[in-house]
Amino acid sequence: MPGLVSVKTPPDSAPPRIAVPEPQPQQSEPAPVSRTPSPHTNKPPSPSPSRSKPSPARSKKPQPASPDTILADASLDNPDLGPFLLKLARDTIASGEGPNKALEYAVRASKSFERCAVDGEPSLDLAMSLHVLAAIYCSLGRFEEAVPVLDRAILVPEVGRGADHALAAFSGHMQLGDTYSMIGQVDRSIECYEEGLKIQIEALGDTDLRVGETCRYLAEAHVQAMQFERAEELCKKTLEIHHAHSEPASLEESADRRLMALICESKGDYESALEQLVLASMAMIANGLENEVAAIDVSIGNIYMSLCRFDEAVFSYQKALTVLKASRGDNHPSVASVFVRLADLYHRTGKLRESKSYCENALRIYVKPVPGTTAEEISGGLTEISAIYESMDEPEEALKLLQKAMKLLEGKPGQQSTIAGIEARMGVMFCMLGRYEEARNCFESAVTKLRASGEKSPFFGVVLNQMGLACVQLFKIDEAAELFEEARRILEQECGPCHQDSLGVYSNLAATYDAMGRVEDAIEILEYVLKLREEKLGIANPDFADEKRRLSELLKEAGRTRDRKAKSLENLIDSNSTSKKTRKEGTKRWGALSFKL
Repeated sequence: MPGLVSVKTPPDSAPPRIAVPEPQPQQSEPAPVSRTPSPHTNKPPSPSPSRSKPSPARSKKPQPASPDTILADASLDNPDLGPFLLKLARDTIASGEGPNKALEYAVRASKSFERCAVDGEPSLDLAMSLHVLAAIYCSLGRFEEAVPVLDRAILVPEVGRGADHALAAFSGHMQLGDTYSMIGQVDRSIECYEEGLKIQIEALGDTDLRVGETCRYLAEAHVQAMQFERAEELCKKTLEIHHAHSEPASLEESADRRLMALICESKGDYESALEQLVLASMAMIANGLENEVAAIDVSIGNIYMSLCRFDEAVFSYQKALTVLKASRGDNHPSVASVFVRLADLYHRTGKLRESKSYCENALRIYVKPVPGTTAEEISGGLTEISAIYESMDEPEEALKLLQKAMKLLEGKPGQQSTIAGIEARMGVMFCMLGRYEEARNCFESAVTKLRASGEKSPFFGVVLNQMGLACVQLFKIDEAAELFEEARRILEQECGPCHQDSLGVYSNLAATYDAMGRVEDAIEILEYVLKLREEKLGIANPDFADEKRRLSELLKEAGRTRDRKAKSLENLIDSNSTSKKTRKEGTKRWGALSFKL
């Protein structure tokens, strides 16, 4: 997502250089903490007021006090100390000494600003120093420590005091949202962005260009959270603002239309997505940006493939491939991504030899990437290729690629949800290979990461269901029942009881209850499922007859006086839940959702 006023450590880049703006005694508006000023070579000013004339007994050339001496001896009540320490923090980062010393200076600067603040008067210098302190924490990967600092920073400004305070509050909310995003707490991140947008609109009006940029930023966050209705609303507002302030066919409008196309595609409205992409392509052609036109051609090819217009999709991909090879070289990752799309297309059309050839061409590029290729690009490409190998019934090769993809992302900030998705797919591969203990471990690791991020999406429910199935195969029936119950609660809330995933979990839970001897509970669930099918879904589904037969058997056995031996789960677990279903999402952003069991 594009940068805004706040300091952000993007998930696809190295930790940024920390910019410490030099505070001014009287500032008309808060210093933007996202800009990196040029390092000054001037000697830092003394934090202490001028001293009296030295006595004759003193040396004629006294040695200046070191920063460490200043930190140890100077009083934090000195109003000159805060600006001085912030300058030291900036100079420390600029000199390459590392952020740890800068962190020490920034902490002391914040304390000094806090102690020197006038009672009852909010200090923008304090808010700015806290923003800088949080940015240093983020550069060290200590995101959890940055959160309380920013929570405190957003309480300092008073929005009603004018534009300076409003923009400082806006910056704090956006930076806090970025930090939550880096630790995978997407919902809390979006809440902060929404609050920041509200403050910005109150200060600048709802037609300001800066509001348009924030709306686009927030729309992308909602897309990542799969909240497409809100994303579409924000994207439309962005288009309206850019249309009012920019020339026709502007680059800003083209970028907005590409985002709108992604939203429409995710909602299944392929015709509208195609229309938006064509308009975006025309704008890029008018501005002479061939590489951007090629990228849009790839997206157009994706839409054509979703519409089963395969010949037109091939034409779009080949057109993009020609431009990208000419401008970026044969070994650029963008070329590899087109190879992957062609491999997927030929696999769908049954041309497996051509599909595998394109997979191998893409892998040759990802194995020896050109300088500047990010780990996220390579990992995303490997994940997509693994899905194709999975569809070709080559789980061993798919598993190897997923393991490489996950290794590339280990230790990368903001990638917890992506790693969880890869681990879930690895669990599926292990299940296909009959390695259920390893499958359970993968699912457990994925569930732990998703819980930590506050995930409550349908995907989380599906992963819980898969972990439950792995536990069944390991005869851990009690654990499987707990997982199915949690999956049922999530899927009922997110998808509704009539969704196919919810029905599959109902069936799995009924089978597990039966195996545990909880026959009445199993009967209750099967009766509920049959009622849903009869009243809302119809009885033509072949699962209806199987569920009716299972219920009949349970009812017949429920009246027995002797203890019934638990049945094997092999014939009770929903067959639909163990069959492989693959759903292509049209963009690697959704690679973690390309499977279900």
